[in-house]
Amino acid sequence: MSRFFDLVSRPAREMGGYTPKAPPARQAANGPQARLIRLAPDDDCGALRRKLAAQHGLPTEQVMVTAGSTALLSLLCQTLLTPAHNAVTSQCSFVVYALAVHAVGARLIETPLLNDGFDSQAMLDAMDDNTRLVFLANPNNPTGTMLDASAVDKFLARVPGHVVVVLDEAYHEFALHFASLRGTAYPNSLDYVRQGASVVVLRTFSKAHGLAGLRIGYGVGPEELMTYCARMRNTFSVASVAEAAALAALDDHEHIERVVASNAGQASVLADGLSSLGYRVVPTSANFICCDVGEDAGGIAERLLNEGVSVRPLRVWGAPSCLRVSIGSPEQNRFFLSAARKMAGREVPDR
Repeated sequence: MSRFFDLVSRPAREMGGYTPKAPPARQAANGPQARLIRLAPDDDCGALRRKLAAQHGLPTEQVMVTAGSTALLSLLCQTLLTPAHNAVTSQCSFVVYALAVHAVGARLIETPLLNDGFDSQAMLDAMDDNTRLVFLANPNNPTGTMLDASAVDKFLARVPGHVVVVLDEAYHEFALHFASLRGTAYPNSLDYVRQGASVVVLRTFSKAHGLAGLRIGYGVGPEELMTYCARMRNTFSVASVAEAAALAALDDHEHIERVVASNAGQASVLADGLSSLGYRVVPTSANFICCDVGEDAGGIAERLLNEGVSVRPLRVWGAPSCLRVSIGSPEQNRFFLSAARKMAGREVPDR
């Protein structure tokens, strides 16, 4: 019996899926394939999968490209959950977890936050025989908090064997930079996959790479599980333009370095500005700031909108006094802080 056969849903076991043969990576210098006329589409994102596999030191079969990493979240739920099962995550985490779990009729168990971040012990205690998935957004959205390498190691060592851990690293590039600045260790999550753990790591091109509108992301995990997920996906879900952009983005290292450095600098600007107004700011490892304004954040957000700034109140995440503020350009951040000071009656006139 295979490793995941008894864990995946019946449709995932029984569906054959559409798995066309991928076009060859290289053409022979001569012979019948010296020239390849493509009369069949590539639904496999073969070129991008091969490049990602080479970059991460993994077999191509362990890499799956989807229309944004959120699409893979849904596929994992369709593959591993039924109405008899549950998934575990934390309160005040990524809203798509609940949507994806409930869409297949399963139950989502959300444990309370601890010091603005995940309570690993509470999440372990919440797992039972019917748990199939646990979601760890690292850094977490919307709090911006990060679990370091040691915390993730200890957590994974105690997760039961019938549970697949999803390490959602949408803000991976930002977290790596913040960790280096603070002298902490961000998890090398791909090592878990290389070691054969029941772990799926999600990454996206929507954040640091700036390709959100193209909807492209990917996941790496056990080959057998990725094969089951591939059976459940929609055909032709990733646009060729998105794949081409992602291939180019992987080589644009200067862009990533510039983006993460600028983000860290502006995070300090926002944190200092918001703290000066008496707001409690949660140290971030992502490209947004979470702050507790000490009152109804919805009202604050409405007043800021009237000043021309859109921020997100977190009542529906269970944090009614908190705001999530994306870290913008220096000009945008100055405008936002000016509006915030104006609301607080502390506006400093320009000189």
